[in-house]
Amino acid sequence: MADIIKTYFDAFNAGDTDGMLACLTDDVAHHVNEGNVREGTAKFAEFCAHMSRCYKETLTDMVIFSNADNTRAAAEYTVNGTYLETDEGLPDARGQTYRLPAGSFFDLRDGRISRITTYYNLSDWIAQVS
Repeated sequence: MADIIKTYFDAFNAGDTDGMLACLTDDVAHHVNEGNVREGTAKFAEFCAHMSRCYKETLTDMVIFSNADNTRAAAEYTVNGTYLETDEGLPDARGQTYRLPAGSFFDLRDGRISRITTYYNLSDWIAQVS
């Protein structure tokens, strides 16, 4: 089951939103760091469009874990990014680069991802781009 997580992150690194969406259940719950829960693939696609406009990110040093019954998974990785366009309420974008540790937690159902919760240190990111 951890294969779906690898497929999801491979699509992320390729900038392939449709590939990411194919890994999700229709009712996916997306819990973002410092934000509200987004429910459903339409909201997830909107989030991806926003992120692609403001950030260019590649994830490295990926380690994926899953439980024995393949209903939960987690991933730890490094975010390597460039801040492309100012995101509302955040410092001005000037093409700054950043690198920070992050992690995601997943619920899995019927071979797809039904929940994504992502964590990173926002203060660290702000310090790097300020």
